[in-house]
Amino acid sequence: MALTPETLPRHELNGLPVRVVESDDASRVGLEGRVVIETTNTLSVEVREDGESRVVMVPKSGSTFEFAITDDAADFAKESGTMSKLADTQPAATEQSDAVDGAGEDVAYVTVDGSRLLSRPARRTETNGDSPWQ
Repeated sequence: MALTPETLPRHELNGLPVRVVESDDASRVGLEGRVVIETTNTLSVEVREDGESRVVMVPKSGSTFEFAITDDAADFAKESGTMSKLADTQPAATEQSDAVDGAGEDVAYVTVDGSRLLSRPARRTETNGDSPWQ
């Protein structure tokens, strides 16, 4: 199954660029980086600041995440390259950094409530969508 904005919650999230849009813990809002570990209840996000990196665990429950996927992975027929929910906080296109890899015109931003991710990807596929394994 192709990675599209519609199917993202049913995929493995490791390696995807992510930003925390909302969280019960205000200190995590705006945190951005790459998912390095996904467990049933948390996402571990590698954050790079000032040339150094650290891994921050973010609980899925009580959080909303914004994933950036490229147009190669997004479905062109579904108007990929959607506006980021945090667009007003992003630098202008000429000033964009590589904080979220692939950020730019060819990126679809997919916002997902963390409660939709509260299980392993295989389990999410079994119980939702068009999986033949239901």
